[in-house]
Order: sequence, then structure tokens, then C-alpha cells
Amino acid sequence: MTRRQLGRGFRWLWSAYAVSAFGTWLGFGAFPMLAILVLHAGPTAVSALAAIGPAVGALVAVPLGPWVDRRRKRPVMVAMDLVRFGALLSVPACYALGLLSFGQLLAVSVVVAAADITFTSASGAFLKGLVAPEDLLVANGRFESTNWTATALGPPLGGAAFAVLGPVTSVAANAASFLLSALGIRAIGGDEPRPRHTERLRARELADGWRFLLAHRGLRPLLFNAMVFNGLVMATEPLLAVLMLGELGLTPWQYGLAFAVPCLGGLAGSRLTPRLVARFGRHPVLLTSGAVRACWLLALAFLPGGASGLVFVMVVELGLIVSCSVFNPVLATYRLEQLPPDRAARTLSAWSVSTKAAIAALTALWGVLAGCTGPRVAIGVAGVLVLVTPLLLPRRDRTPVAV
Repeated sequence: MTRRQLGRGFRWLWSAYAVSAFGTWLGFGAFPMLAILVLHAGPTAVSALAAIGPAVGALVAVPLGPWVDRRRKRPVMVAMDLVRFGALLSVPACYALGLLSFGQLLAVSVVVAAADITFTSASGAFLKGLVAPEDLLVANGRFESTNWTATALGPPLGGAAFAVLGPVTSVAANAASFLLSALGIRAIGGDEPRPRHTERLRARELADGWRFLLAHRGLRPLLFNAMVFNGLVMATEPLLAVLMLGELGLTPWQYGLAFAVPCLGGLAGSRLTPRLVARFGRHPVLLTSGAVRACWLLALAFLPGGASGLVFVMVVELGLIVSCSVFNPVLATYRLEQLPPDRAARTLSAWSVSTKAAIAALTALWGVLAGCTGPRVAIGVAGVLVLVTPLLLPRRDRTPVAV
């Protein structure tokens, strides 16, 4: 099978994505580790850190989706990369001056979350115009495989950097990756058409993305599925950090390794996705992978200690990641196919705001639950609830493709 060529512009976009993804995963868990090991925060505070940033960032990003629809997408992407670069760089700067605080981490997480949502909405709309419709699944598959490669390599290197070079090294590297991403996006070149919307933004347009999603028979259940599944899985992340780094006594590099090695399965799954879709059809693959990915989280409530615990986490995460790596590019492709070009950014922004708000709310709630019951019980409750998320997947694929 020959490798599909998607053009010079896509190669630059893919390169920019790769470097920022690697930087993001190099900094995986850096804020919780800083809070736990440097600022000596407890489970409730760590969960609050994971919740407040996405929640406030999502609120800030609400008017940005319609705003992005009125602008060329590439300059917006460059600007958001530079915003993330500056915000993250402030963390090592404050640490070096002895000024790092929990409030500083909260503020940076808010800015980064808002910039993430805005960048994602702009990049999705930009990709829709950059590659042919029949190439969207291949393009999303390459992004997905790149993400899992970065996830496999980044966390153990970030954990090692935390232990050997200091607690803010991976944050500084993450900041630098966004600067490199901005340079890569600028290198795409070419003339981007000016959006059709030129009139002043009206208040009612802030809800256009949600109106479209909630009226769409295919995207509506997928949005609710994403909100519940992503929210519950991410709500357990800070609790796992507290459990593994605290109660079980694992080191930062072991913590990173536990989540990195299984990501090789994500690389394999994302590369296999186009073949699975070609053989079985898009909707059966979406349903099957969406159901399988719900079966793994509950096992983490029974995480043992020692070396066996490290292996246990790797096995569970491998199953979760392989199924997610098949589901995600199929979902991303289907979603882009359904979006009208002149509303793509605001609808993608509404999707991101919804999922991040759900993550924030559930993370805060699970932090309180863990404070009352302990991390294991809270993770177990999340695992039981995730088992019902396949019921939120659409039973049939009867929706037309937007033009």
C-alpha cells in the first residue's frame, strides 16, 4: 500500500502538531507533580488545579469560536501558540525567583486551557479546507498516531527531567514546543481565503455551535458520550497521581513510564484505523471501539503496589489506549464532515468548551469524593459509571454530509 501524499501544507501542519504534542506530553503531569512534590498540595487541591483551569478557560473561550470563524485560521493558530508559550514560560521564571505558588499554576492553567480550545477550533476548520474530504480520515489518523508516539516518549522523559534536571524543566520544554509550532504554522504559506463573515459579532451567535450540535442526530449523542467518558477518565488522573506518587510510593519517572509504554498500542491502533474502516465500515468501528474503551477504567481501583502495580497500570492503559486510538480519528473525521465551513470553528469550539467544562466539573466533584472516601473508591465509582457510556453512542448512521 503506497503512502498517501497530502501536500506540503499538511506536512508543515503535521510537523507543527508533532512538536507541540511532544512538548505537551513531555510536560504530562508536571503541574500535579509540582503541586504535590514542591507545593505539598493534597488530593482536593490537586483536583481543584485540574478542574479550575479547564473550567475558567472554557468560559473565557466561549466567545472565541464565532470570533475565529470571522478570521483567517492560520494567524489565530500562531497567536494561540505564542500565548501558550508565554504563559508556560512564566512557571520556570517564577520558580527561579522563588515566587512559584499554587495561584500561579491556576492562572497559567486557565490561560493555556482557553488558548487550547481556540487553537483546536481554528486548526480543525483549517484542516477541513487544507485537505480533500476523502483524505480527512488519513490526516486525522496521522495526527492520532503522532499524538500516541509523543505520549509514549514524552512522559518518561519528562519524569526523568523532573528528577534529574529540576521540577520545571519539562514545563520550559513544553513552552518552547509551542514557539516551534508557531514557526511551523507560519511556514505553511499560501493564501488563506478570507471568511465570509465580516459583520460585527452578535450575542446570539455565541450559542450557534451548540444549536448545531444539539440539532444534529449523529453529533448530539457523540457530544454527550465525549463529555461523560472524557470527564470521568480525566477526573481520575489527579487521583491516580496522588495514589501512585503518594500511597504506593512510585517515583516520577515510574509514574511517567506507566502511562508511556502503553501508548505504543495507541500508535498501532491509529495506524490500523483506516484499514478497519475500509473493511467493516465507519459506524461499526465507531460503535465497537467506543464500547471497548469503556471496559478498562474500573480495574484501576484495584491497583496493587510495587512492581506488579506498575505492570498492572500498563496493561489496563494499553487496553484503554488501543480502543481510544481507533475511536478518536473516526470521530474526528465524522465530526469535520458534518460541519458547515462557515460554522466549523464555532462548532468545534462549542464541542471543546463542553468537553472541557464536563472534565472540570467531574474532576472537581471527584476531588471532593476522593477527599471523603479515598482515591481508590472514587476511581472505582468513575469506572462503574464509564461502563454505561456506550449507551450514549448513536445506534445508526443516518446523517448526511454537510456541504
